Amino acid sequence: MQSRPQSRPQSQPPPPHPRRFAWASRNFRIQTAATVISGLGNAGAPIATAFAVIGNGGSTTEVGYVTAARLLPTVLLLVIGGALADRLPRHHVMVAANLFSGLSQAVLAALVLGGHAQLWQLLVLSAAGGAGYALYAPAAEGMILKSVPQEHAARAFSVFRMGQNASQIGGAALGGALTAAVGPGWVLALDAVCFLIAAALRFFLEAEAAPVAAGTSMLRELREGWREFASRRWLWVVVLQFSVLVACVGAVESVYGPVVAKERLGGARDWGLAMAAYGVGLVVTGLLMVRWQPRRILLVGNWGVFLFGVPALALAMAAPLPVLAAAMFLSGVGVTVFGVNWMVALQQEIPAEMFSRVCAYDHLGSLSLAPLGIALAGPAADTLGLSGALWACALISLLLSAAVLLEPEVRRLARRTATDSPAAPATEPAPIP
Repeated sequence: MQSRPQSRPQSQPPPPHPRRFAWASRNFRIQTAATVISGLGNAGAPIATAFAVIGNGGSTTEVGYVTAARLLPTVLLLVIGGALADRLPRHHVMVAANLFSGLSQAVLAALVLGGHAQLWQLLVLSAAGGAGYALYAPAAEGMILKSVPQEHAARAFSVFRMGQNASQIGGAALGGALTAAVGPGWVLALDAVCFLIAAALRFFLEAEAAPVAAGTSMLRELREGWREFASRRWLWVVVLQFSVLVACVGAVESVYGPVVAKERLGGARDWGLAMAAYGVGLVVTGLLMVRWQPRRILLVGNWGVFLFGVPALALAMAAPLPVLAAAMFLSGVGVTVFGVNWMVALQQEIPAEMFSRVCAYDHLGSLSLAPLGIALAGPAADTLGLSGALWACALISLLLSAAVLLEPEVRRLARRTATDSPAAPATEPAPIP
């Protein structure tokens, strides 16, 4: 009997290839795009503001006062911004803050372009920009932390920071070039336009329910956020470190850097190139952090903090532009290494309904001394000399980076894996030798 030929099995279509960014939610994509756009303007605005003061005959001390005027309302209003972001839909808070910041920058640009900007006007409008940031920052951080699943957190935060930091390259270079070519007013106008575009994008974010139940008082919410913040030793120790560190770095980047660039280098153009090198360091390291997921997240993050003081060393030694650019590049590397690991730690350890309030206390503590430090940057340079003040900033940065490693929770805080129980402690029992 003749056997029938066996039919060939039909070939099955290959399974669909998963999209590379399938983990990126709509809110994540919109928030990242809006952050890149607003970052383009923000990167150039500090350069433009500093040279607007210098162009009007202002001194180093006055540059410090204008920068401090932006930071002071930020410090005073951050906790209010955090409570609002946990009480109201976060995208509404961000849109309102962006619109306010855009309008204040537009008024500042008009005054600078008209040649009528007086010191008190620069102070008031810089303060308005700081108030807008205080309302925006806690809502933005809460939104981005909640927009991705924890198993993809490191990858998502690396991509987000790459986009955020890539805008530093174009923004700083464009800001420095435009300031040198057509004056600071046009850079401030560009910043205003970027804020308005970012507000329009954030209007399309998907609405989320307010994390805090209606009927609770704002004072109670702030107390709950403070208890959450203060109960985690690793959190407040690092924030305490950054309260001094940010003041030193702010004085270097906002006051001493532009002054050194004007006196010893090529002015706004060269300082813009140095800031662009900082941005390159941010982006290149972001590519690394997409794949690198260290176990000890804060220990590794703090090794990046050691690089924060390198630009002050280069400026103190009157280094030429290539060396200064290399120092700024290394600083950018350190910022991204710390920043990605810090965001992973916050998402892993802080309850979602507390994100914005805890982030507000984080920002508040980190910026608390910045207005004073930047306001005193000019008097410190008058007393110690410009090089002496820069050496002091560099030394303080290095000492703080070493001191925070004395805290065991900073050394031990570990990344949770997919097999870890959510209730499992994230710190390991044995200290690192």
